[in-house]
Amino acid sequence: MSKKKVLFVTQEMRPYITDSDIAEIARLLPAAAQQNGMEIRVLMPRFGTINERRHRLHEVVRLSGMNIIVDDDDYPLIIKVASLPEARMQVYFLDNDDFFRRKAVFSSDSGDPFDDNADRMIFFCKGVIETVKKFGWAPDIVHCHGWMTSLIPLYLKTAYKTEPLFQNSKVIYSLYEHEEAPINTQEFMAKASINNLIEADLESFKVGEGVSLDKGAIEFADALVLGSESLGSQTAALLEDTDKPILDGKGVEDASIYLDFYQELLGEGEEVNS
Repeated sequence: MSKKKVLFVTQEMRPYITDSDIAEIARLLPAAAQQNGMEIRVLMPRFGTINERRHRLHEVVRLSGMNIIVDDDDYPLIIKVASLPEARMQVYFLDNDDFFRRKAVFSSDSGDPFDDNADRMIFFCKGVIETVKKFGWAPDIVHCHGWMTSLIPLYLKTAYKTEPLFQNSKVIYSLYEHEEAPINTQEFMAKASINNLIEADLESFKVGEGVSLDKGAIEFADALVLGSESLGSQTAALLEDTDKPILDGKGVEDASIYLDFYQELLGEGEEVNS
């Protein structure tokens, strides 16, 4: 039997970005999957806070050179890679000077969210899918961590639904406690409508006059994971309305519960409880 392939897409990961539930789980879970015989890939943004020299990032020339279109503008996509020797694991970083050179992650020193957070998210999510296509690597599981990955379930089920590499992929979205990035609703709906999508395809992301990234991701994911102890009342209400399989993860003290969840989704374990 061939190894099961798991793609981990995360906005944060220790030791590159620290001090969050996402960063901790994204560091430990891929290593556990690999140790249990799964083939993995890990992709994250190359934020300007990441010290390339200290972490020994270097460009992967054969994967770089693509352009990603966001709101009719072309942005070059650079792929870099670093190794975590203690875990015998590689991490791929998606980079672009316009979006990731600044020495901050999501907000300025004064605490104001960046105006282009929506553009950065769209670039990253589309870039992830195009990078995996360039790998020529068909994941059995695509596990997304954090609001910056929230468009991937939508894109895989709509804009990329005919892409052979993802035909059999199960998409998991992990929910964490966070303040969602303030995003202009109409701007987001127009910009996120990539490829052959129209704004109506993003209706699942709307809540009243605003946008809920978690709401849209929940709608299009195949399964969900509770990644934090507290998720907030709005997210709790969204989960009450879904019949998707849900894993109460809340850490990786016992990574086997995640791996069992993967097997169940792939029809190789006991029935998944929702």
